[in-house]
Amino acid sequence: MPDDEENNPTQQPKAMTRLVNKLTKEMLWMYILRLLQERPHYGYEIKELITKRFGFSPATVSGYAIIYRLTKDGLIEEQQNDDSPRKYYVITEKGSRAMSEAKAFLGKTIEMVFDKTS
Repeated sequence: MPDDEENNPTQQPKAMTRLVNKLTKEMLWMYILRLLQERPHYGYEIKELITKRFGFSPATVSGYAIIYRLTKDGLIEEQQNDDSPRKYYVITEKGSRAMSEAKAFLGKTIEMVFDKTS
């Protein structure tokens, strides 16, 4: 049976679909930290902002699982406001350093991999 890509040459290659998934849903922590660089947010708000700002919709459970790991790793911390029952999250100094390191790594990777691509 022929591959779907052969039947529909305008369809995005499967490799591109995998790349998009890897750099969005599987790297959700970067998007969460990016939003928290602006101001504290609560969990569901983070999910909605990711969809609105970055154009993909992570599963709610995935978002909370990543928030839990980021908190456990010290990249974010909970912040409780007296006037709200919601838990807000704020990026820590360690989280800010992680973002700087991720930016440097991705920039270097892009330069090395795409040096011959116009």
